[in-house]
Amino acid sequence: MSDAYRRSWLDNLFARSERLLALGFLLLIALGTVLLSLPVASVRNDITMLDALFTATSAVCVTGLIVVDTGKDFSLFGQVVILVLIQAGGLGIMTFTAMATQFFGGKLSFRSQAALSDTFYQKHAARRIHNNLFRIILMVFVIELIGAVLLFIGYYMRSADLGDSLFAAVFHAVSAFCNAGFSTHSDSLVDWSASPIVMPTVAFLIVLGGLGHVVMLESWRRLCVRFKGEKFEPLKWSLHSRVVIYLSGVLILGGALILMIARPTGTNDSAVSGFFDALFQSITCRTAGFNSIDLTGLPIPAILFMCVLMFIGGSPASCAGGVKTSSVATWYAQLYAWLRGQKEVTLLGRRLSPEIVAKAAMIIGLAVVWNATGTILLAWFEQGRADLPLRKLFFEQVSAFGTVGLSLDVTPTLSTPSRIWIMISMFVGRVGPLTFAMVIAEREQSPIRYPEEPVMIG
Repeated sequence: MSDAYRRSWLDNLFARSERLLALGFLLLIALGTVLLSLPVASVRNDITMLDALFTATSAVCVTGLIVVDTGKDFSLFGQVVILVLIQAGGLGIMTFTAMATQFFGGKLSFRSQAALSDTFYQKHAARRIHNNLFRIILMVFVIELIGAVLLFIGYYMRSADLGDSLFAAVFHAVSAFCNAGFSTHSDSLVDWSASPIVMPTVAFLIVLGGLGHVVMLESWRRLCVRFKGEKFEPLKWSLHSRVVIYLSGVLILGGALILMIARPTGTNDSAVSGFFDALFQSITCRTAGFNSIDLTGLPIPAILFMCVLMFIGGSPASCAGGVKTSSVATWYAQLYAWLRGQKEVTLLGRRLSPEIVAKAAMIIGLAVVWNATGTILLAWFEQGRADLPLRKLFFEQVSAFGTVGLSLDVTPTLSTPSRIWIMISMFVGRVGPLTFAMVIAEREQSPIRYPEEPVMIG
């Protein structure tokens, strides 16, 4: 294959980066399904093709919804496959594709690099993509390594089994940072809710994985400058990083407070214990899907509020799903501007472009329509079942779309049509509603202009 042909093929592949992203996830899901359906991947050789497909989709989309027990039904080989799928899905197919291209000596044109940057890095220039890729991969593995070491200490202090503690530490460190929510424990982290090492470490990894690579790169730069002891002008955080950090903090602390107030009456836990349980659930229900308490015992207000957090999700260019924090902040800024009669939308002292405001509104609009449609479909598929009220189906739908992975013990009992829809929702939630819309529709503007006429609103 000549260099010219190879470069032309790569340019055509990256010309529509959102299609490359969706295709990459589909191929990885297909490969994971084949591997998980092998006899060596299961303990009793009773994993069906649909179960393997569901698990592979959930792992690649870093969701965490399961139809079979990860720790009991999958062998060590199957668990390793799930771990690799989580890592690949968390970092993103775009990253691995660019890494492979550079590894094999390929050269991307500026158009290809710009497409890759627009999808994955958002604000970083195409000419810095090589350094950014290396820094992202380095930061991810360093953070996961530190998390694995801390988790190993927590697991080993309790089980004293070197092999099991080591694998559990690595598995949960990757799963937590990638916001996947997969666990080798049947009850997730309920049995470890009192651990002073495991729970804070998992929560810390979830938060870092949900902030996004843009924020991590800026933090890396500030730390490097400070550690070198160089004299410099104070580094200013970008608007994106400020929005992500501020809103993430508000959602975490505010969510913990509301969940603590909305916890079941008659709970014997102390106020401190209740707050930390609520804090962990506030962190995990936006992105990760681990649970430290029995969610089926929560009152309806707490369940509905968790749906709001799952719908928002994490931040752009991160391992998390949802409509993203910056989209919600932009939508709120737009609403605030309209209510005050302002023509320009501003956020934290900066003016937002009409294109960004329109994208945020489109993302939230598509997400609302998708989740409403999904809830109706699940209710249709599961009609006649008294054990599946609408609130449980709505929770399942939002959890799948937000790639969260929390469930009110619904997923294993779903019918085949419902499982297929949940898989589609996980995929759409991972690649993003806006990206998915661009995949199936060409962005061509019609040359026809129709006559204008008003309609009554409100």
